[in-house]
Formats: sequence, C-alpha cells, structure tokens
Amino acid sequence: MPQLPDDLNAVAVRTWCSLALEALGRERAEIDAINVYPIADGDTGTNLYLTVESAHAAVEAVFAAHETRATAPATADVVRAMAHGALIGARGNSGTILAQLLRGMAGVLADGGDAAHLRLALTRAADAARRAVAHPVEGTVLTVAAAAAEAAGGEEPDLRAVVHAAYAGALAALAKTPEQLAVLGRAGVVDAGGRGLVAVLGALVETVTGQAPARGPRTGPGRTPAPVDGGSVVGLPVGGTPVEGGALPGEGALDCPEDGGAGPAFEVIYLLEARDEQVARLRTRLDALGDSLVVVGGDGLWHVHVHVDDAGAAVEAGVEAGRPYRIRITHFATESGHDLRVQAEPTQRAVVVVVPGDGLAGLCTEAGATTVIARPGEPPASGELVDAIRRAHAREVVLLPNDAALRHTAAAAAEQARTEGVRVALVPTRAAVQGIAALAVHEPDRGFDEDVVAMTAAAGATRYAELAVAERQSWTMAGICQAGDILGLIDGDVAVIGADVPATARTVLDRMLAAGGELVTLVLGEDVPDALADALEEHVRDGYLAVDTVVYRGGHQRAPLLIGVE
Repeated sequence: MPQLPDDLNAVAVRTWCSLALEALGRERAEIDAINVYPIADGDTGTNLYLTVESAHAAVEAVFAAHETRATAPATADVVRAMAHGALIGARGNSGTILAQLLRGMAGVLADGGDAAHLRLALTRAADAARRAVAHPVEGTVLTVAAAAAEAAGGEEPDLRAVVHAAYAGALAALAKTPEQLAVLGRAGVVDAGGRGLVAVLGALVETVTGQAPARGPRTGPGRTPAPVDGGSVVGLPVGGTPVEGGALPGEGALDCPEDGGAGPAFEVIYLLEARDEQVARLRTRLDALGDSLVVVGGDGLWHVHVHVDDAGAAVEAGVEAGRPYRIRITHFATESGHDLRVQAEPTQRAVVVVVPGDGLAGLCTEAGATTVIARPGEPPASGELVDAIRRAHAREVVLLPNDAALRHTAAAAAEQARTEGVRVALVPTRAAVQGIAALAVHEPDRGFDEDVVAMTAAAGATRYAELAVAERQSWTMAGICQAGDILGLIDGDVAVIGADVPATARTVLDRMLAAGGELVTLVLGEDVPDALADALEEHVRDGYLAVDTVVYRGGHQRAPLLIGVE
C-alpha cells in the first residue's frame, strides 16, 4: 500500500489529477444526462472530463521533464501546471469555472500543502469563481464550491479531516441545489457542474486518505437523486432531452434564464493573449453581445467563453483585444462545432483505430483506417482521438480504442465528435488483435448499424493475450513472479509465468486453443526474431488441425508478442 501524504506535495497533486480524471471518466455520461441549466447542449460531464484531462497532461509533462534530469519537480511547478493545463483545455461553462477554481487553489498550494494552506486554497478558489460572476446564481457549482470552503474552515490541523469536511460540505450543498434553482427542482436533479466538483473533491479525499469517500444519503425532490461512485449524487431528469447544467453566467455577464429557456444561438470559446486592460474592455464588449460570459486567466493568457447570436462579432472583439486562437464555435440548434475552415465534402464512413506500434499503423492504414499510435507509456489523450476523427473527415466513424484503459478517453472523444455533427460508434475493443479482427469485417457499403454490429461481434469473438517481462517480484493470479520472468496475460490476467518467450508463448497458445479456435494472429514486437513466429506457426500446425496462423510485424510496441485467437 502506498504511503499516504502528510501534505499536498508534488506527488499527491499528481495522484489527485489522475484520480479526478478517473472519477469524471466514470461519471461523465451520468453528469451529461442531468444537464438542465442553462443551455440544452448536454455536455457538462464531457466538458469537465476534457478540462481535467488537459490539467492531468500538463502535470504529467512536468514529471516527464524531471525524469530526464533525474530530479523531483517542485510542488509549485506541479500545481501551476495543473492550473495552466486546465485553463488552456477548459471546455464549456462548467470546465471554465473548474479551471478558475483550480487556478485559485494553485496560487495558495504553491506555497504549501498542509491543512492551513488547503483551507485557504479552497476559500481563495471559491472567492475567485464568485468574483468572476456579475450576478451569481445559487444552486450551481458556485454554491457547492463556497460550501466546501466554508465546511473546511476552522483550525483543524489534520489534512485528512479538512478534505473530509470539504467533501461533506460540498455533498450537502449539492443535495440542496434543486431547492435553490427552480429548473433543477422541476426536473428532480442536482446541479451537473456541482456534481462534477464533488467528484473532483472525492478524488482529493482518496488521494489523502487512500480510500474513496463514503456514499451520501439519498436526497432531492422529484425523482430522488441517488448517490453513486463514492458519494456523488445523481438524479435522472423527468422526461425531456438531457441538457447542460452547472454552467454559470460569467464576469460582466447578463443573467441566464433560470428556467433553462431559449437563449443565444452560438457558444464561442477561444484562448486569448492580451493585457489586463484589454481584457477589461473585452468583457464590456462581450457583455453587450450575449450571456454566460466567463473570462478567466491572467498573466497575459485568458480563456474566453460566451453565448451569443453574432459569433463573428464575439471573435472580432477578441481580435481587437489581443490574439485569439483555438477558436471554437458551436451552434446550439445542431450542436455542430466549426473551426472556421472550409473543407471538402466528407466521406460517408471511416474507421479510427488506436494501434500500439508503427507496423500495425501501416497495416491499418492500408486497410483504409485512420490511425493513432499509442507509444509505450504514452497513451493518447481524447484530443488526439478527436483530431483523428476530424482527419478521417467522414459523416460516420467507428472508433476502435484497442485498450481497456482507454475506455473513458475514447468515450469522451466520441461524445465530443458527436457535438461536431459526426455520428460515432465506439466499439469497446480491449486489444490490438481485436481491432484487427473488427477491421477485417468492416464493410463501408452496408448500413452503419449493421457494420458496427458485425465489427463488434468479430472483436468479441477474439480472445487476446500478450507477453510481458516482469519488472519486480509480484503476486499474480498464476502465482508469484520474479523480476525478469516472462508473463503470459490472457484476456488481461496473468495466466502463465515462464522463463523465456518461446516456451511461454507456446503455453499461452495451448491454453487459448484448448477452448477452440480457427485463426491465430501473432503480432511481433520490434526486437522479436522471425524464427519465433516460424516456431509458433509450426506448433499450431502440428497440434491443432484446421487452425490457420497469420503473422504481423508490430514495430516498436510495449509487448514483445501479441496473440489473438478467433
């Protein structure tokens, strides 16, 4: 069991970011489903996930840079990276407010991570977010943040007690949001943005205590919101279409309608390099154009979010203030994102596939797929998957993640692409050999649903295995392994412990083929000799009649050998 931190040091902040991303990945779809305020675009959970994903990537980049120098990063560098990553990756009202909260916390945690600093950080964060809103609306993420800070107040010297108090305060405030905001009460749900913040604070509790927080009591009007995933509270809307919740009008903004009624036609988001005085004028200009205005940041870099009817005027205001970039415009009526570039007519259907090495990338490209390479220790972020979907330039896309660890990332990417008007089906492939099997039956000329069903069936009928080298002594389902042992993992679990690759591979094949099979797929790593493939082909041919073997070169991949049995 890892040692629990006595304060929020660099490693603890890294863990917090990772656990928060996992929590929002688990809860993303459910948070999206309770969005009832203020705009009907149904993406609060996705926006929060993408915002924290950007923060997490920035923190990992700091650690990666220090690993090359064999030094440990300073806590100040890590918390500032977290805040900066959230700022540049913030999506929607909810993500922008969360970025402001993290920025407020970072300003204090850079100086220390004990109980006193955390209390002050929570207070500064809540105050910063509230100051960013001209007319704060209670019953939103702003209320939940303030309650967390208030509950953590006092003189308690124990960090664990402070995080528990903050979480409990946030959870209690979240349960009351339907009483404070009429649209939430009518729908029988809690605030979506507030629920996302509770998930982030729950991850902080788990970081400091080593345990996920306990579930809270059932509460709320209408269809009773039920606590899920370690204490967060969810309620399902009573009919209607899921829409965004938890978003707040920003600094200098007009009030958003509390009944979630019709508003401006476009959401405009961009990063802006500008001086403080220019941003002050920008806020005034955008205030006159629309509502839900949120402008957060500082030190020359700002994140701008606004809902308007004249999207061009909102962008022009940014040009007058400084240098806007990463411009994104979404039409609420169609939930279709635009990047201000005219493109050729899209194809009807494409496949986007994540592959572990250059060799399989070439194979999949030849088959007509758009590829994303997951290099050892560098899994792709959702933004890379979204970019690949855009590069595929098709009306319909089948996404093959080929890794169980990418399920949340791929789901967020698919949801983001759908908001841009692309029909995306996520086939939950867990290994590259399952992706190969799915791609082999892909038929772009048949109906989309029929094609997805066929690809899903092919992937599901493919058992998968891989060989790995044990890095240390460990307990496994197959017994105790020592550093340097060859591990044979079947369907994700260690099934064989061997002394060398050939013998372990043969044992794994025998275990898999004992249940039957018609085709064996072998994917060889960069340094594996062709002689191994020849030997394994002979082993299959001699021992299993009517079973064919195909061999591919995977290039530079994590595992020396991947095995599939169909």
